[in-house]
Amino acid sequence: MRLLINLDVPDLGAAETAYAAAFGLHPARRFGGEVTEMLGGPVPFYLLHKPSGSVAVDDAARRYERHWMPMHLDMVVDDVDAALARAEAVGFRREGGVRDQIWGRIVQIADPWGHGWCLLQFVGRGYDAIADAAPVAPESPAPGRD
Repeated sequence: MRLLINLDVPDLGAAETAYAAAFGLHPARRFGGEVTEMLGGPVPFYLLHKPSGSVAVDDAARRYERHWMPMHLDMVVDDVDAALARAEAVGFRREGGVRDQIWGRIVQIADPWGHGWCLLQFVGRGYDAIADAAPVAPESPAPGRD
């Protein structure tokens, strides 16, 4: 299995520029002028040109303002302050202050099209500092099922 990230944006050129400057990604390929493959991160990142007002799902129109959804993306960086400065310089908005945690530092941001992100900087043992010692056991199949 592989993970791909796809992000709808109303302005493909502006999104390419913003994500290249903020996160060091670079445009690798275009697909029919409607999709740009951005590389330079741990997984391929695709920007999909979808105009504001176009139908997304169940007749819902796409709106590019800050929105909440039950999933967001984290970008792990070496230096939260430097990454935040790069992102803000190209139109990302900070949502609260940089917070120190046992595992590192975090700040929430939104891109110019309303998509939520967190910038994470691991320090010391990172998430290992808060992980339970016992590994998670795989679920047993239900009786009579394999």
